[in-house]
Amino acid sequence: MANTASARKRIRQNERHMLRNQARKSRMRTFVKKVEEAIASGDKAAAAEALKAAQPEMQRAVTKGVTHSNTVARKVSRLSARVKALAGA
Repeated sequence: MANTASARKRIRQNERHMLRNQARKSRMRTFVKKVEEAIASGDKAAAAEALKAAQPEMQRAVTKGVTHSNTVARKVSRLSARVKALAGA
């Protein structure tokens, strides 16, 4: 257990940050899930709209330090490729 006041404060801060980051990550996953559901349904317009809504949310997770920038870039790239492929299908 923490002995110093600064260590106890750091524990409290870590708890708050963890909860905040969990919420941000969960929100990002929800937006990605909406895109994937639209892709699965085959509706290109809905998928494009969902992707347009998901991209800023994913970027926000990067700026807040929840995820790495390359991870989000890869996910956005793969999602947009899947949305684009719906036109050919």
